[in-house]
Amino acid sequence: MRYFWVALVFSLTGCVGVPDGIDPIQGFEAKRYLGTWYEIARLDHSFERGLQQVTANYSMRQDGGIRVINRGLKTASQQWKEAEAKAYFVEDRSTGHLKVSFFGPFYAPYIIFHLGADYEYALVTSTSKSYFWLLSRSKTIDDKLKIDLIEMIDKLGFETESLIFVYQSNELNTDKKGRD
Repeated sequence: MRYFWVALVFSLTGCVGVPDGIDPIQGFEAKRYLGTWYEIARLDHSFERGLQQVTANYSMRQDGGIRVINRGLKTASQQWKEAEAKAYFVEDRSTGHLKVSFFGPFYAPYIIFHLGADYEYALVTSTSKSYFWLLSRSKTIDDKLKIDLIEMIDKLGFETESLIFVYQSNELNTDKKGRD
């Protein structure tokens, strides 16, 4: 029974694995990644369900980690939700593999596996391919680029037919996939 509890604590506090077929980017430059990112697309999960106009802001922490502030508009209530987290590098600072915590000692992987040459967009996943985010420095991205990136993640095994495209304007999403 003791091994069960040890395994449970380890899985809740130190789970930073990488899904099969995904490689964190190398040559990552944290300073270039800092600032505001707009969520363009994601796979559904409970902690962002019903949110539009989602942004993530990254800044340096004094302890060498990265401060994360996620913000989004809950469309049903027209209320803004905000969550703050801390992130730390799993390997070295030049590998796009971090562990992020929104709740005390509990960490989850934050894996940047594709990044625009000028850090203008990023593809991010977590513990499995059921987590996916397409982030951009601007509220929209070029349609051809979006199609190319979706084809890429489809080949990697992400469920592209389940993608939610996030509205980044003051107009609310009337598409079924964007509602609560």
